[in-house]
Amino acid sequence: MTDRNSADGRRNSWELELDKLDNMDRRTRFQVNRVDTTNADEDEMQKLTSNPDQDDQPDAADMSTGYDTKYAKSFRHFTREALPRLDNYRNIMSIQAAYRPTLDELHNATVHGKPAHTQLNMPQNEGEGVIKFGWIQGVLVRCLLNIWGVMLFLRLSWVVGQAGIGEAMLLIMATTLVTTITAISMAAISTNGEIKGGGTYYMISRSLGPEFGGSIGLIFSLANAVACSMYVVGFCESLTDLLRSYDLSIFDGGIQDVRIIGSITIVILTVIVVVGMEWEAKAQNVLLVILLIAMLDFLFGCFYGPLDDEERAKGFVGLSFETLSKNFFSAYREQDGESHSFFSVFSIFFPAATGILAGANISGDLADPQTAIPKGTLIAILITSASYLGFAALAGGSVERDAMGNVTAYEMGVNITDCPETGCEWGLMNNKQVMELVSLFGPLIYAGCFAATLSSALASLVSAPKVFQALCKDNLYPYISGFAKGYGKNNEPVRGYVLTFVIAVVFILIGELNTIAPLISNFFLAAYALINFSTFHASLAKPVGWRPTFRFYNMWLSLIGSVLCVSVMFLISWATALLTLLCVLALYLIVTYRKPDVNWGSTTQAQTYNNALMSVQQLSNVEDHVKNYRPQILVLSGMPSSRPPLVDFAWLISKNLSLMICGHILKGPVPQRARHALGSNAQDWLRKHHIKGFYSMIEDSSFENGAKSLMQASGVGKLKPNILLMGYQTNWLKCTPDELNMYFDTMHKALDMHLAVALLRVQGGLDYSALLSPSEEMRNGKVDKAAQPVPHSNSADSLTRNQSFSQMSQELAKYLGVGFLQIPRAASTTSDITPPRSPNTSQSRNSNSPVGPSGDVENGTPNAAEEVPEEKGGALTVPQEKTDKEKDSSRVNLYKGADGIELPKEHINNLTQFTRKQKKGTIDVWWLYDDGGLTLLLPYIISTRRNWSACKLRVFALANKKDELDTEQRSMASLLSKFRIDYSDLKIIPNITKKPQESTKKLFDEFIKDFTKDKDGVEDSAPISESELLAMKDKTNRHLRLRELLLENSNEANLVVMTLPMPRKGVVSAPLYMAWLETLTRDMPPFLLVRGNQTSVLTFYS
Repeated sequence: MTDRNSADGRRNSWELELDKLDNMDRRTRFQVNRVDTTNADEDEMQKLTSNPDQDDQPDAADMSTGYDTKYAKSFRHFTREALPRLDNYRNIMSIQAAYRPTLDELHNATVHGKPAHTQLNMPQNEGEGVIKFGWIQGVLVRCLLNIWGVMLFLRLSWVVGQAGIGEAMLLIMATTLVTTITAISMAAISTNGEIKGGGTYYMISRSLGPEFGGSIGLIFSLANAVACSMYVVGFCESLTDLLRSYDLSIFDGGIQDVRIIGSITIVILTVIVVVGMEWEAKAQNVLLVILLIAMLDFLFGCFYGPLDDEERAKGFVGLSFETLSKNFFSAYREQDGESHSFFSVFSIFFPAATGILAGANISGDLADPQTAIPKGTLIAILITSASYLGFAALAGGSVERDAMGNVTAYEMGVNITDCPETGCEWGLMNNKQVMELVSLFGPLIYAGCFAATLSSALASLVSAPKVFQALCKDNLYPYISGFAKGYGKNNEPVRGYVLTFVIAVVFILIGELNTIAPLISNFFLAAYALINFSTFHASLAKPVGWRPTFRFYNMWLSLIGSVLCVSVMFLISWATALLTLLCVLALYLIVTYRKPDVNWGSTTQAQTYNNALMSVQQLSNVEDHVKNYRPQILVLSGMPSSRPPLVDFAWLISKNLSLMICGHILKGPVPQRARHALGSNAQDWLRKHHIKGFYSMIEDSSFENGAKSLMQASGVGKLKPNILLMGYQTNWLKCTPDELNMYFDTMHKALDMHLAVALLRVQGGLDYSALLSPSEEMRNGKVDKAAQPVPHSNSADSLTRNQSFSQMSQELAKYLGVGFLQIPRAASTTSDITPPRSPNTSQSRNSNSPVGPSGDVENGTPNAAEEVPEEKGGALTVPQEKTDKEKDSSRVNLYKGADGIELPKEHINNLTQFTRKQKKGTIDVWWLYDDGGLTLLLPYIISTRRNWSACKLRVFALANKKDELDTEQRSMASLLSKFRIDYSDLKIIPNITKKPQESTKKLFDEFIKDFTKDKDGVEDSAPISESELLAMKDKTNRHLRLRELLLENSNEANLVVMTLPMPRKGVVSAPLYMAWLETLTRDMPPFLLVRGNQTSVLTFYS
């Protein structure tokens, strides 16, 4: 009975849980349907109950009557959370990619996600029939065939003859050291994440970035293409030598025969690789067997000894300790007019080791590149190094350095090493076919030589197009994207094969490749050097993502390997080494100039962060000094694209000098996607206009509180704003008292925080969002539903949810239309966040800055705290993704009106007034009060800018006493001279206390008349009281008199800079203070009011 009750209890608990699910509309964790706020209760139920997994779920009736085991088996039906699975971390384009819910979908009950398993539109049999190789066939065999090249058969014996057995082994081990370190570095890179097609290029570009990767990828592809022709020519030369021994030839037995045979050979090899990688792999297997048989033939011959007296006369005396001792030490000599040493012999032998990347270059055709590349490459280096060392010892222990080759003389007992005056033709030093001489069956050595050359040619013919195809896919260089197209199940780069064939044929027809060979070796070495440097740099930068599973690497060993590779480059040929470095530099600069839109998480990016963090930390330990003062500006611009003149003016001061932050305050909360889009939009605008600044946004805050937050939280360490720059509030006469007080209190807060305050006023205003926005409906948040773009495959709704932060920062910005998103001004729960239908560069400066309902046209007003719509009930539609980067350098073309129409010249002039070249004129500095010198410093900085260099400083100052003008003049001139400030004129104002004219008084009275009246008949409720006017009478008269002086002296100036009157707390009200500023600045040229923080920013001490 107890068990039965417990079972009933469990069943009731499940029923209760299922009832809860039923109340939650049985939503899956990724269900995506927009909620219509007008019919939320009915429509939401209907939409959310449509389940893609409906076949697996019971009816509601069944759910209410009992426990359904089929439904309960799938845990994902009970939660919106995604369990940790591999598919959640796959790339966006992966067929198996799954989608985890976003934070908004989990945190907000009204936001719903996508179906759990959205499949990409790809054929079901995409992966069927693709040929993938293991570590033996894909890496080991290819590396063995490339390292065992013609050097083994034709040059190893000569190296032993010159360097001796001892130094030859040292030389081989030095070569092995370089290749082993490189292979270890490559193993670390290849095990730090999945490796795709592109081999060396892919590893370097994803480690060091597109600049280094692109340059090495291009020259590495060219090197492989030319190396293919070199190997074919080597095969042809060996074949013509064999034919010549039988008195056979096609034409002349020389260069013409090489061209004919080479052309036929490269055609056959190209056909093999075009047919498919499977046929190429089979051909490699056959060639490896031939090569191994030839090597065994040499080994058997060494141990068997000479077959007849002719072989003895040619220097092959068999293995003996005497011969080994005689040949152990070096005997460098001059040959072919060139004196040899250890390094010259090393440079000749080292190209034998340039085959270690043969397996990595086809990384896209490997089943498991992470395991295959390190394992196959290291084992290949071990085997080939042992074989080279053994063959060197055997050749040196069985063959004399010099032999005359005269059988008759040998039979008569003459010493075969006694060479005539003309020299010997046989022996290690003179005969390139020593391996054929030692072998049991000579023709097998020729076959082995043929196999070595043809296998290397095949590997190069495959590697060059594969690497080049990966490079073209990334679109780093212009005019080569056509070679990115692949064909067949294996995505074969047929176009790349054709291009490689053409390059190879050209160099085969040249026939003489000895001068090009060192350059090719240097190209390979440059790639090795960067592979080593990539591992070193990744270990140095230590990004969190650097977690290679191959543990046997060392950052300093990789650095040594990189230095060794560069050293070997110069040992082989200093001229070709310099040429290689110049090629890498030129290609690097091309990619740097093009600025490809890629984000691969390279260690260069990680190092940039480390450098910035270290610099900021070091800066925090540096004590402030007046000589190192820099004006760091927080400009309350809203979206930078809405107030271009204000941002341009701030950049005019901070360019290449200091920090600039654009502050944006929004009244309402902002959805994460819109927040991210706004940030990307702002940074994109700044980048397009070549402004090096930052963007900071405060949401869900009033203007005053938002400004306080920005002032308190912006910056880090010593990189914090020390100047608050705002636009002048032109609508202060019409705005609400709260808005006016918020603007006024923001100045108070800045001064309380010891920030300098600057207000900028220009005729025509600063806010151009109304002029540049696409439509009035867009600004008011009223968007015609029919006019909205239809969501497509790259819409925001189709964004993957399993991307990393770096991926999301790129992809989401693209999908949301960086530079084109419109945030409507009016607060509305039904407003849409909708971009223009035709995004282009000309509109990049016109969005994201709505116009306030009170008509303010400049920033710094409380209305700059913009209201944003909630995402609830709003559709977020996006434009087509941009494909080409617009790079229009003309500033005029950056400004377009609605629908891309041309703006009147007057508006263009206003928009570009601080960026265009200024006519000859003046910058008038009214340094009224000593605020630390900021009023003088800022205009001086502006005068040093190229576009303002024609404007001279004129300084105006107030006299203390009228009868001491000459003394005041000399004193001020002396001060400016000590400050090293160049100025064209200095004027001391003697009569500042003079009574202002009646017309000026009338103008001032007109400004304050509405603020001196009692509100609603309440006595003493006027914003400006009579007592305040009386107390401030002298100060008011001074400002009125200053206006008259300004009109008299500075009405034609290019820019006027004046000390900002101090807004004393509790003494002067906001309306009266703004009336002073209005009196000073109305109908004047661009006017900057500045008040420093009473700390010196100028000094005359050295």
